[in-house]
Amino acid sequence: MLVSLGAHQRTSSFATLERLAALGSDIGTRIEGAHPGIAGVVIVSTCNRFEAHLDIADEHAASPVPAVDAAIETIAAAAGLPFREVRDALLIRSGNRGVHHLFATASGLDSVALGEDEIAGQVARALSSARDAGVASAPLERLFQRAASVSRVVKNEVGLAASGRSLVRVAVAQAGASVRSWPDATVLLVGTGRYAAVSLAALRDAGARNIAVHSPSGRADFAARHALTSIGAADLTTAIARTDVVVSCTSATDGPVLTADLWPSAPHDQVVLDLGMPRNVDAEVSRRPGVRLLDLDTIASAAAVDEPALLERAQRLIAAAVREHAAADQLQRVSGAVTDLRSYVNDVLDRELARVGGDPRTEPALRHFAGVLMHGLITQGTRAAARGDGPSWRAAVAAVVPGDPAP
Repeated sequence: MLVSLGAHQRTSSFATLERLAALGSDIGTRIEGAHPGIAGVVIVSTCNRFEAHLDIADEHAASPVPAVDAAIETIAAAAGLPFREVRDALLIRSGNRGVHHLFATASGLDSVALGEDEIAGQVARALSSARDAGVASAPLERLFQRAASVSRVVKNEVGLAASGRSLVRVAVAQAGASVRSWPDATVLLVGTGRYAAVSLAALRDAGARNIAVHSPSGRADFAARHALTSIGAADLTTAIARTDVVVSCTSATDGPVLTADLWPSAPHDQVVLDLGMPRNVDAEVSRRPGVRLLDLDTIASAAAVDEPALLERAQRLIAAAVREHAAADQLQRVSGAVTDLRSYVNDVLDRELARVGGDPRTEPALRHFAGVLMHGLITQGTRAAARGDGPSWRAAVAAVVPGDPAP
């Protein structure tokens, strides 16, 4: 059984989501080891969501609550939050509801900016990280690979690839209301990771040309690679005082990167975009004269998009993909039993043929009989899987197929 545990900016407090986003890279491994029923975990953590996608082993699927509670307890302990607070912040979706949610998320339908460009890549990287940690089970592999395929279909067929936006571009557009001229504005980019590259592209598309970068981690290659002026820690206060727009987008988890003491005074109006999760900018910065601070909370509240026609078409495609995935997944889950059954019947057949001495008249008849028998049994298995009764059919096969067929 597939179960997703999800906290989103729209449904969880920013403070709780911030703590969840700060969890270490080993949280998937810790969740997988929290209960014997958890067969795999993939963590999707972005600037406005935290999700744990669980594969609950079949023998625990009838009552997955203990496994789910163990996962939530592990998340709560790692985040330093009470169990009840985390439990209330997480939406629990099982089976096809969880599949539908992941497909919609990967397609950008669950983003602050409809059709968000970056989310599909973040979902793909989540699977890659789970693989590296050794916690990506086969059902989760199939689920996330199908999510990537569905995302491409939705964006291309519905038109989201052309009309979709990213949260960064929404933020830059909001900042533009306070910027007289992007080509004349001075911009300071704080961060040198993947999100910084996305932010830089959005700024340049808006028309910004005078861009400097500060790397909290001391990386110098980003500035050189993108032909930007590099600002060191010693010059950060001076650079901020001369800057029209500050964009901070690092993944630091040990407190604000930009503190209020970096703003001793503000010589002119200034926009500060805090795109980090957890927050990169101390809330006190908003109290500095002339500073307009936009964080993920304020950006999201002003980014509502009403595109019902696009959403309706996208949801139809996703609903069809969910049904296809469910059928394919059920068939995949009985494939091992099909292999065991076929091996057992073929082994018995070979033993009997050896016993009767390979009579040329007997062998074709016996092989035909075995083929008809197998076809009927496998057809029953595929039909049971399509009805969702795959586990019962697998259990029946296990009951009648011995591990070591007797001679």
